[in-house]
Amino acid sequence: MFFGEYNHTIDAKGRIIIPSKFREELGDSCFISKGLDGCLYIFPTGEWENFLEKLSTMPSDKDTRKIIRYFSAGADQAEIDKQGRVLIRNDLKEHANLTKDIVLAGTLNRIEIWSKSVWDKENDDDIDEIAEKMAGYGLTF
Repeated sequence: MFFGEYNHTIDAKGRIIIPSKFREELGDSCFISKGLDGCLYIFPTGEWENFLEKLSTMPSDKDTRKIIRYFSAGADQAEIDKQGRVLIRNDLKEHANLTKDIVLAGTLNRIEIWSKSVWDKENDDDIDEIAEKMAGYGLTF
């Protein structure tokens, strides 16, 4: 399970350092895909396979086909090097507007990679309002 927030930078070659706590769970490789809200997702292999399995069992309608293309066509299997770095493909960097300062955020079954400026803006929401809405789903704090 992934949790925590880590500030890092992306180097000139497009590599990011994966925090050691995250590397323990990822192993030697991971899957990187476009995420929602302007970020990227990093999945451990097993979670990626579970995610694809869920997608493959959905009804074959236009929305399902679009969501499958969105996540799988741009996905990349990435190796984690001995320094704990992973290379982010150019198209994925562009999708998430990754230039220099980034945030890696643990979000339970995956890691999200954000541009620091987008992360700061996205997390400027009124969390109290959101928590109140979640209470309507049975989640209380």
